[in-house]
Amino acid sequence: MDAALFIMQVLNGLQLGLLLFLVASGLTLVFGIMDFVNLAHASLYMVGAMICASVTFVVDSFLWAIVIALPLTALVGWAVERFVARKLYARDHLDQVLATFGLILVLGTSAHLIWGPQGIAVPLPEWLRGQVTLSETLVLPRYRLLIIGAGLSAAAGLFWLVNYTRLGMLIRAGASNRRMASALGVNIEFLFSVVFALGAALAGLAGMLITPITEASLGMGNSIIITAFVVIIVGGIGSMKGAFIAAMLIGMIDTLGRAFLDGFFALFMSLEAAENSAPAVSAMLLYIIMAVVLAFKPAGLFPPKVR
Repeated sequence: MDAALFIMQVLNGLQLGLLLFLVASGLTLVFGIMDFVNLAHASLYMVGAMICASVTFVVDSFLWAIVIALPLTALVGWAVERFVARKLYARDHLDQVLATFGLILVLGTSAHLIWGPQGIAVPLPEWLRGQVTLSETLVLPRYRLLIIGAGLSAAAGLFWLVNYTRLGMLIRAGASNRRMASALGVNIEFLFSVVFALGAALAGLAGMLITPITEASLGMGNSIIITAFVVIIVGGIGSMKGAFIAAMLIGMIDTLGRAFLDGFFALFMSLEAAENSAPAVSAMLLYIIMAVVLAFKPAGLFPPKVR
């Protein structure tokens, strides 16, 4: 196996895992603390990307656009919590699924009216378009390294927020025992608004970071939300540690499986059969992992402590 190719694929897996973590962390906060199933979380991923793309052309700077778009995306998340989600907390999960599915249609149609049906390609600054040469055979795109650095920084900042701040203490208390936290005087409505806005900002950040590679487009979050749900189920609903480890695991398995599984299958079957079967098996691996984890640890690998 080519070592340079393997390192490239590992970095691809790390990039995918960090983007999954940004989406899944907000989802596990909302699901774990508020017991609220938010299918529209993927739409916030898309809204963040669209806002960032538009602001980029206004301020002529992709990095400044991210700084401006993050609070705007958080504001959209706050509005969704205030006017939609808050009315559904006392309802069962089926009502939440139906309502947030409807919200996907509303946000998608609104984005279509505002930005149109075409995707928005975001240009990178000149200094991010180059490559970093580590050896004669290993050349890495600078922007890929920026995504990895931004994802790790966001993960470290979220870890600090959840474990070493008063807000994080309230979030952990709400995740462990929401009724007890409310009885002790915690403003649950304010906490829910902050958590929802934070989750929207994290999902939006993932959408912003991937936009220069793919482009901002309608429905861009529909595929990643399924994988994000797999991440939080494998890691443990409400567990930030579990979301991070599961996102890294799934990102690596998905990327390495797509890159090398056909070569492995070619050892004991024809090349044509290996190339045809490898993509299907690679796509199934995520759900096989989820099924195995649920069979042995139904609460996930790192479930939060609950009294």
